[in-house]
Amino acid sequence: MKRIAIIGGGFSGLSAACYLARDGYDVTLYEKNSTLGGRARVIERDGFTFDMGPTFYWMPDIFEKFFADFGKSASDYYRLIRLNPGYEIYFDSLDSVKISSKLEEIYAVFEQIEPGSSRFLKSYLKRAEYNYRVAIDKVMERPGKSPLELIMPETIMSLSQFITSISASVRANIKSEKLRQVLEFPVLFLGAKPSRTPLFYCFMNYADMVLGTWHIEGGMFKLVEAMESIAKSYGAKIITDCHIDKIVTKNSKVTGVNFTNRKDGVTSSADADFVITSADYHFSETLLDESERNYSEKYWQGRVFAPSALLYYVAFNKKLDNISHHTLFFDSSFTEHAETIYDSPRWPDKPLFYGSFPSITDHTLAPEGKECGIFLIPIASGIKDTPELRENYFLQIISRMERLTNQEISNHIIFKESYSLKNFTEDYHAYKGNAYGLSNILMQTAFLKPKMENRHLDNLLYVGQLTVPGPGVPPAIISGKIARGLTIKKLKNG
Repeated sequence: MKRIAIIGGGFSGLSAACYLARDGYDVTLYEKNSTLGGRARVIERDGFTFDMGPTFYWMPDIFEKFFADFGKSASDYYRLIRLNPGYEIYFDSLDSVKISSKLEEIYAVFEQIEPGSSRFLKSYLKRAEYNYRVAIDKVMERPGKSPLELIMPETIMSLSQFITSISASVRANIKSEKLRQVLEFPVLFLGAKPSRTPLFYCFMNYADMVLGTWHIEGGMFKLVEAMESIAKSYGAKIITDCHIDKIVTKNSKVTGVNFTNRKDGVTSSADADFVITSADYHFSETLLDESERNYSEKYWQGRVFAPSALLYYVAFNKKLDNISHHTLFFDSSFTEHAETIYDSPRWPDKPLFYGSFPSITDHTLAPEGKECGIFLIPIASGIKDTPELRENYFLQIISRMERLTNQEISNHIIFKESYSLKNFTEDYHAYKGNAYGLSNILMQTAFLKPKMENRHLDNLLYVGQLTVPGPGVPPAIISGKIARGLTIKKLKNG
């Protein structure tokens, strides 16, 4: 039986482990941290539960497709709740737009703010639905080897959408700055400016407004537990607190891995016929000799990275008013904030920020009468990170939230924890402390992303957000499935 070593227990690594264990391979997954999930770990403290990473559950059909591959359904592992509103965006004091779970109500909101705008939205979402089906059914499961993968009738028909940006289309048809930001917001999940994101990616608006925003009762970590359960049910072995020190090679082949137990410091090695690494791509390459790497340091320095993040996990001793489960605070300039991320990396003066308050929907996540809040400020990768900066930005966003939602909250904080660039680097070996991988700009799309296959070592693959299909939980899961197909093909040919 062929032995497969998987480095990293995030969604892509878990996905690959599930598929390859089901296929009968001897799979061992090695995870650096004490729990699985990668960025989707959890903080539990004093009766509060915080998802440390992803909080949006979009594209439920992709999750169902994954579970169906194992004869299961998401409902076998957790309960899903569709949020209404899906999210709320604040623009000024008590001035917000709520995005309903019902499409007709979204059209009505658009029409109320800008008469005639709902006509554009309907046609825009029709195109978005078509693009979604092309992306999910035709493109996303391709390994990104060649531009020929993208040549098909559906993409040829959409060619103009790769040279036109989302921002150009939206701003040519919508005058209201509020509505422009509503339509451009989902692009943030792709880690790029709307002005640099091809219009083809408008399928994110279909995912948002039509497929809806969902919540897993108990939090996103329930998805991690579900995938772990599937992997183990097929015999996959999972080893946590295990730091990989070296990918061992001989005669242009990977032969195994060297690792250290982080609890006792004991070093060991394990043989493998094939290695898949879902760890940070740049870090994974440091586990190889320079002559065996796909990319140089200069290459990585020239990539456009999606934002990193400054996060706060905050416990409140009361229920909060005038907020939704997902609330975005856009009371400052999106353009100026984006410039500090992509054009001239630095800390923003007045950042946009996001708050997730899952205990509004899910009372299991906080003690009765209390609220848990997760705040996120998108920031540039590779900038300075200090306790003083974290504290200053926390005070700023709490003050702004008080003004925007017309309530006093600073004196109701029980505790808070922060997480940012240094933590991403320490916990995940994330290059420059990145949180979301590479930006989905045109020159970093599909076959232009870092390759999944190592060009020097035929039995080594890379998976996860820095390769195809890209950042986000659904793409990471798909990445693991793509790796499964490549692995089987290589082992049969090898």
